[in-house]
Amino acid sequence: MKELKNAILYKGSNEFTKQELIGILVVKLRLMSVKEAKELIENCIEKGIIKERDGKLIINEGILEKEEKEEDIFTKMIAYIARKLGWSEFEVLEDMKKFSERYGTLDKRIVAYLYGVDKGIDMSKFKDKLEV
Repeated sequence: MKELKNAILYKGSNEFTKQELIGILVVKLRLMSVKEAKELIENCIEKGIIKERDGKLIINEGILEKEEKEEDIFTKMIAYIARKLGWSEFEVLEDMKKFSERYGTLDKRIVAYLYGVDKGIDMSKFKDKLEV
């Protein structure tokens, strides 16, 4: 989500054509590949962060801010779990991917919380930050 925020800052607007947004993310800011940029845009359209109107992509900055806060909590939980287990964050994410299969489409923050509890880690400091 930080990529979209950087694109808005770069252009000074939250309205883009699809090609313009891909160009900014890939060429101007060098944040990702073309394939990754297209996937990001599609995922954001599905989540409602980006709306398509009259051939333009309009980024809803309010929803973007909310998503960033959620991502931040998830990132903090992963770092905390990794530190407690003595693993890298990548190892935690890989193991958590297998763990999450039993929960289906449950929010990734909830899965991270449950994963930490399953590993015997005190996750109480994150309990109040999760919206259920």
